[in-house]
Amino acid sequence: MTLLRAFDVSLSFGSRTLFHQLELVIEEGERVGLVGVNGCGKSTLMKILAGDQKADSVTLQLKRGARVTWLPQEPSFPPGATPASELTVAQVALREALDAHHALSARLEKGEHDERLMAELSTLAERIERLGGWDTAFEAKKLLQRLGVDPLLWERPIDRLSGGEKKRLAIARALLTRPDLLMLDEPTNHLDAETVEWLEEELDARDSALLLVTHDRYFLDDLVDRIVEVEPYVSPQQPGGLISYPGNYEAYLEQKYVALQQGAQAEHKRQRWIAQEVAWLRKGPEARRTKSKARIERARKLLAEKGFQRPKVPELQIVEAPRLSQTVIEAKHVSKAYGEKKVLDDVSVIVQPGERIAFLGKNGAGKTTLVRTLLGEVKPDSGSVVLGPRTKVAYYDQLRTHLDDEQTVYEAAWDEEYVQLGKKRIRLADYLDDLLFPIPMQKMKVKALSGGERNRLLLARLFLEGANVLVLDEPTNDLDLVTLNVLERLLLDFDGAVLLVTHDRYFLDKVATALLVFEGDGKVVRYEGNYDLYRRLSGGKKSSAPQKQSATVSAAAPPAPKPAPEAPAKKSGRLSYKDQRELDGMEAAIGAAEQKKAELEAKLQDPAVFSNATEAARLSDELHAATKAVEHLYWRWQELQSLLEG
Repeated sequence: MTLLRAFDVSLSFGSRTLFHQLELVIEEGERVGLVGVNGCGKSTLMKILAGDQKADSVTLQLKRGARVTWLPQEPSFPPGATPASELTVAQVALREALDAHHALSARLEKGEHDERLMAELSTLAERIERLGGWDTAFEAKKLLQRLGVDPLLWERPIDRLSGGEKKRLAIARALLTRPDLLMLDEPTNHLDAETVEWLEEELDARDSALLLVTHDRYFLDDLVDRIVEVEPYVSPQQPGGLISYPGNYEAYLEQKYVALQQGAQAEHKRQRWIAQEVAWLRKGPEARRTKSKARIERARKLLAEKGFQRPKVPELQIVEAPRLSQTVIEAKHVSKAYGEKKVLDDVSVIVQPGERIAFLGKNGAGKTTLVRTLLGEVKPDSGSVVLGPRTKVAYYDQLRTHLDDEQTVYEAAWDEEYVQLGKKRIRLADYLDDLLFPIPMQKMKVKALSGGERNRLLLARLFLEGANVLVLDEPTNDLDLVTLNVLERLLLDFDGAVLLVTHDRYFLDKVATALLVFEGDGKVVRYEGNYDLYRRLSGGKKSSAPQKQSATVSAAAPPAPKPAPEAPAKKSGRLSYKDQRELDGMEAAIGAAEQKKAELEAKLQDPAVFSNATEAARLSDELHAATKAVEHLYWRWQELQSLLEG
């Protein structure tokens, strides 16, 4: 049954048309992902559906009695509100059901007994259970705590909470309304990876329909059963619109690829037809006397038509940077505390050329503090940080403080009229046009850009700095999926080092070569590999993870080889003879591989190696190969374990 239908949705801002007669239908219980390039109007469309934005024209039809809840990217709260007051308001339907139940119970206690009252009381009890239960405050506090907000903040004014705490509170408020349609705009921003996984499971367990805008591709892949793409309005001949693709994100990519291939083939045939018609028309009047006027008119129309065009992709490029020395960044025994709270406790980190190290942990665990300490912006209470002689850092902060809202896009992008990209020197205006900032947008103020457009502009400026170390704090927030893919490829091809703070699990899986996991109380542990490998091998029990290494590495001696996982007892009939032999020898193989890796790390820490560039490069290549070998052995061990356990 149809839950919501919106049609004839049109909206313009001055001379710019955003929507032209769009139509969207959402069925009961349907999960819809809304995708499209930054600036195409995804958030604006949600605002119109929620009644928070006026359109030039729109007709909305909603199932009678249906409740709709909208969670914007930047939630707002009334002055003086507290978590207690907001979460109580969120449960209006539950509170009304409780009040009605109490009133009926009182009437029954006074002796009013009839079947109608008893049936109504039973219906109210079922409704209360469906809306969350009898103890509203307990349910709200439990939800808030699961989202990572301290229950002690229950009565604290919301304006004294951090941005992340406000976002979590808004998510709790939205979930507690238990609507028929829940509309979420970038709900994973400001959430750590563990909380994102919990939210995904929570939404999956609910019966409500869902309209979702997110850059988290695992979210889209696991939650939605239909993708709706917003195609931007270009002209009356290309009015854009909403294109629906059944299935999840993976299915959408497959269908999109087929559509692009078919479009390219159709355009190829069209170009051949145009060439034939043009050749005929050029033969002159004599050749055309025997041809029909209809063919001439058809040829003219064909020439005037705008053919198939592949979607434009922002062309992010990194300016060539100086080659790194063997020492990139080295922190030894760093500790930092704020009052009684210990954020970093005896943490040592070595960053090597070519590494892409991701920082993973709960909000407030100290990720940004460690980043700023490594950059020299925060002085540690104890320990030391050394930057290599050729290390040049470009820092992207999640607050985007490097952008001036009052500047134009052109002024904010770079300080010179030309940019040097490899051997090419191109105009800044052309560089911005390649980044999907055409000339009219270059004249706009930065404050008029969407969140994703601001993010893309800041990344573009960052990559022009010629840095060989990129420090990116939540770079994926608000970026559209196409730009995310471009950024991933760019980082994979980058010759320098990358330090990355992000909650985006898909991004971590594609980009990261190692993780620094913040386990609480200032403890930081290094794990080789990406996020998926970390989750599989740790099994949710980090203390017993076989690949776990302390982030603290002694500069004087190599770390002792870590014990390999104990091979499980043989179970006949589960593994072939060859696989069982391989599993039996896995402990020794992993031990030998990690010993070799530790020896190479120790050699590279020897200052004498730095004076011999050839030897340092050779050892670095050997260490990279040894690290890959260790990762492969653990992956193979996990695979054999899975086969053994069925």
